[in-house]
Amino acid sequence: MSTPPAAPHIREVPEAHLGRALDLASLVFHESYDKEDRERYRRLLRRCERIGAYADDRLVGLLAAQRLQLSVPGGQLPCAGLTFVSVAPTHRRRGVLSAMMAQQWRGCAAQGRPLAALWASESAIYGRYGFGAATHLSTIEIDSTRPLALRVAPDPGPLRLLDAAEAPELLGPRYEASRSRRAGRPARDRLWWREQVLPEEDEDDDELSPPRIVVAGQDPCAGYAIYRTRGGDDNGAPGIVEVQELESDTAPVTAALWSYLASIDLTGRVRAWGRPADDPLPLIAADRDQVRVTRQFPALWLRLVDVRAALTARTWAEPVSLVLEVRDEAIPANHGRFRLITGPLTTGPLSTGPLGSDPDGVSRGSRYEPTTDPADLVLDVRDLAACYLGDTRLRRLVHAGVVTERTAGAARRLDAALHTAFLPFTHDEF
Repeated sequence: MSTPPAAPHIREVPEAHLGRALDLASLVFHESYDKEDRERYRRLLRRCERIGAYADDRLVGLLAAQRLQLSVPGGQLPCAGLTFVSVAPTHRRRGVLSAMMAQQWRGCAAQGRPLAALWASESAIYGRYGFGAATHLSTIEIDSTRPLALRVAPDPGPLRLLDAAEAPELLGPRYEASRSRRAGRPARDRLWWREQVLPEEDEDDDELSPPRIVVAGQDPCAGYAIYRTRGGDDNGAPGIVEVQELESDTAPVTAALWSYLASIDLTGRVRAWGRPADDPLPLIAADRDQVRVTRQFPALWLRLVDVRAALTARTWAEPVSLVLEVRDEAIPANHGRFRLITGPLTTGPLSTGPLGSDPDGVSRGSRYEPTTDPADLVLDVRDLAACYLGDTRLRRLVHAGVVTERTAGAARRLDAALHTAFLPFTHDEF
């Protein structure tokens, strides 16, 4: 009888093994990396924490984590942005990914990162590891063969094109303002702007132009759009405008930017692949046949590595006192029954600051403590993650049968406390 193979050894991937890491990722994701791709991904992996699974000194598993600051309701929290998660096909279903995830959770605890997040290439996998789909995106298309008809008059101020080198300094404050309104957005430094937001070539379509940036307002920037274009083909198909990002502070500026994008010569379609689920464009379109939502899909998958730290760090729209029975088999500290108290119901010192509310009415006080009281809601940690940023409603999960409501009205009350003025939005892939 043959001897079962030894379990792979989990350890840090040194910089000398980055070539092996890229070879593994290329194998798993069916990609062919040219010299430029490999150098770009090497730069990325150097900035990451890297966990590897080794079998006889061969790298058979990889998990890399970027050090992110992710916006949450009322602020931001350290977050491990997982990427390059891969297991060699020869070592699947042998506990390799589970072992690397367990190592990641230990690292998050040691470094004070209560959140982890990723973009899922196979969404069926990550629910088992406690991740929930915490933000959703819409793809919006505009028929721009005719002038864009809007119900809101565009801002009459001038627009100007901006050189990409100027983007971080000028666009950064506008992006940060959007992070304060919408949870789920990572902070950006200059390197992130250059390599993640504004690379010269589009990673998925080398026929698209370099990034173009149009700006409304001077100082401060009132809004901007980042886009690429592709000309028409020999069969008469019109060119396309691919909108990567659009941020603005008022409806008239929003209208001005979309009107500009829909009026670019030699194009007949505007496509924005990833817009917030509550994007206002479909509402301000005068003709809904001209502006269509063509797809809706999960974006950021979130993991509450430290549930207590995550819940007590965010703001709350309503006071609530409920007992949550949370199931988390991977992280014992999260597993059990806890009383969540938010807002004016709280007394005593708080981990997130003084009691009371901000001027906009959101509560900053909260407690989350073990209890033996009966549970009001029973839920998996993945479902709590899906609701945490304000995207998924608990009542929907109760109706779906994946969350159990033991006290009538408990889901409605927690939904009211979790409510945010804007839905969370994650556009930056990593």
